[in-house]
Amino acid sequence: MSTSNMFRWDLDDAGILTLTMDDPNAPVNTMNQTFQNDIRATADRLEQTLADDADAIKGIIITSAKKTFFAGGDIKQMSKATEADAEAMFTMVEDMKASLRRIEKLPVPVVAAINGAALGGGLEVALAANYRVAADARGSKIGLPEVTLGLLPGGGGVSRVVRMIGIQAALMKVILTGAQMNPAKALATGLVDEVVAPEALLDTARAWLTGENARAAQPWDEKGFKIPGGDPKTPKFAMNLPSFPANLTKQLKGSPMKAPRLAMQAAIEGAQVDIDTALRIESRYFTELVTGSQSKNMMQAFFFDLNHAQGGGSRPLQADGTPYPKREFKKVAVVGAGMMGAGIAYVCAKAGMEVVLKDISIENAERGKAYSEGLEAKALERGRTTEEKSAALLGRIKPTESYDDLSDVDLVIEAVFENTELKHKVHAEIEAAVPETCILGSNTSTLPITELASHVKREKDFIGLHFFSPVDKMQLIEIISGDNTDPAVLAASLDFAVAIRKIPIVVTDSRGFYTSRVIGTVINEALRMVAEGYSPAIVEAAGRQAGYPAPQLQLADELNLKLMEKIAGETRAAAQAEGVELDEGGVPALVEAMLHKFERPGKLEGKGFYEYADGKRTGLWPGLTSELREELGIQPIAPEDTDVQELVDRMLFIEAIETQKCVDEGVLLHDADGNIGSIFGIGYPAWTGGTRQFIKNYDGGIVVGGGAGNGGTGGSGAAHPERRGVAGFVERAEELAAKHGPRFAAPESLKK
Repeated sequence: MSTSNMFRWDLDDAGILTLTMDDPNAPVNTMNQTFQNDIRATADRLEQTLADDADAIKGIIITSAKKTFFAGGDIKQMSKATEADAEAMFTMVEDMKASLRRIEKLPVPVVAAINGAALGGGLEVALAANYRVAADARGSKIGLPEVTLGLLPGGGGVSRVVRMIGIQAALMKVILTGAQMNPAKALATGLVDEVVAPEALLDTARAWLTGENARAAQPWDEKGFKIPGGDPKTPKFAMNLPSFPANLTKQLKGSPMKAPRLAMQAAIEGAQVDIDTALRIESRYFTELVTGSQSKNMMQAFFFDLNHAQGGGSRPLQADGTPYPKREFKKVAVVGAGMMGAGIAYVCAKAGMEVVLKDISIENAERGKAYSEGLEAKALERGRTTEEKSAALLGRIKPTESYDDLSDVDLVIEAVFENTELKHKVHAEIEAAVPETCILGSNTSTLPITELASHVKREKDFIGLHFFSPVDKMQLIEIISGDNTDPAVLAASLDFAVAIRKIPIVVTDSRGFYTSRVIGTVINEALRMVAEGYSPAIVEAAGRQAGYPAPQLQLADELNLKLMEKIAGETRAAAQAEGVELDEGGVPALVEAMLHKFERPGKLEGKGFYEYADGKRTGLWPGLTSELREELGIQPIAPEDTDVQELVDRMLFIEAIETQKCVDEGVLLHDADGNIGSIFGIGYPAWTGGTRQFIKNYDGGIVVGGGAGNGGTGGSGAAHPERRGVAGFVERAEELAAKHGPRFAAPESLKK
């Protein structure tokens, strides 16, 4: 074995061999080519050493010299795999797993000393050991998150976890959830055997190897082994087996996500055969996924693009090319203690900042703080915090009615009602109260930042900070740089986003910016479908089957038709001022009828497209297919005449085309911001990789209800696997434009 092998070999006098993983060419250990070569060479050396002297090695510890134990698969390598690489990829995966299997079958016990995060392939390396000890290290995560990247655990994760904790627990707690657990949760789940303080890790591993409980054989290699809870041949388990795919279908809501389906198949099929056959089944399904389009999309979004957003990829540089100094935020003011302002105050206080929560009356401000008190009460009830931590967090929020309390804040975030005149008035009051070093932020979803900034003296210090509701749950923040915003202020705003643990995207100024502008197109498209006569239930089903976390009529209720009517009116007026005629397809009349004839504005009032009881949806309003149709003269389209894939494509394409327009207009400067913003901000289906990735890696073979290339719905929305990439997207867009209007016409920038 070469001295450059990433598995450092340390054999002590007691015969305990410590294999320390330390890839010399990378900051973390991954299943790259170095690992593949060196794990094979290490297995060779182990077998040869024991063949020469059976007593040379008494036990083996596998650990890491990096801060993490092992970071998982080589995503850069996997993201490049195509269908043409399937045979080579299968061979590579099988070869790597064979090396782990050889180590697993050694006649001496092996313990994995997990000193930090062990995700995906990292956990799979540890699973090949006979015993797993995890350090209770800060931030350490253990799990198999492959499904969140459009993959399944292909390094033995499916086969071994099924045999360790049973089929149901493996699927529902580990594989299908992609859960990243802290060491204590991993212990409770059965993924590790012991959790100890970091400084005791190696001593604990050694103690197990030299103790009476150490054994070399894996349970599944021993005669008579049975999977916990039974396998598909067990009568009791077999009775419940049909519910597994049924529950998964219900969970996926008809979405064409392949990874969860194939992961379940690998688990259930693999449970009916020996471990080596199970590992091969797993490899075949992994290869199908890793060479397909969905994994490419999801790896792009949830690895590369997410790293861009969280790693400052959109952060501006100074004129000399050096980064702006990092800025700290110790004290923040939030002006406007409504739902949004209260949520912003909470996340800032949770991040350790002092927060001044200002409203026109102390009663309003205190009601805003009560929102945080309610969240903390729930956290205490669920054991997610302590009395001491909760009291400290709430103590950092100071309700006030006086601008005098804003005299020493680092950042102010205005969060009043979405009205330009009101915001101008409030910003003038804010600017007079805060220090000149304070950044002036506005939480707005649609109002142009440059226009809002035009009424303050320090335009360069003004920036848009668009939070999403509910603020404590939504991960995204859209940062909008106005025409006169100082790049240093933009850089500082990104520092703020990181400090409050939000995922930032950066866009330039326009009405609706990026996220609100794009989500408006898909909601309008769904309303057009209703106005055209499609069953509202089918329109909602199409949204769910496309993979949207919330269908469009539900979203319209949550956004409220009053707000939508107001925004539409402003957009219409702006278009008329420019001499542009909008194609609104019956939507204004529908919204007007819902609001002013039937008084159904949305969820807040307890009646919209849906019926509500105690704030919870109980079903679509029956009047949508009777009273509303009669009022507007809508002729119904029969379900049997409905092409669901056509509806799905209209939703996906209208948002992607509007995103392309944002790129063409310079609103979006980075594809990563478009992908992350569309997924985390407006619920674009995760399997697409986001609106930009959907265009670039378009796959016409993916249809709803049947996965990739299976089945279809007939009609023009049927599967067209020959349509690929930008050219395929343009072809389908032109088809939609010919049938539904020029709003679907592919922009010239795509045709080039």
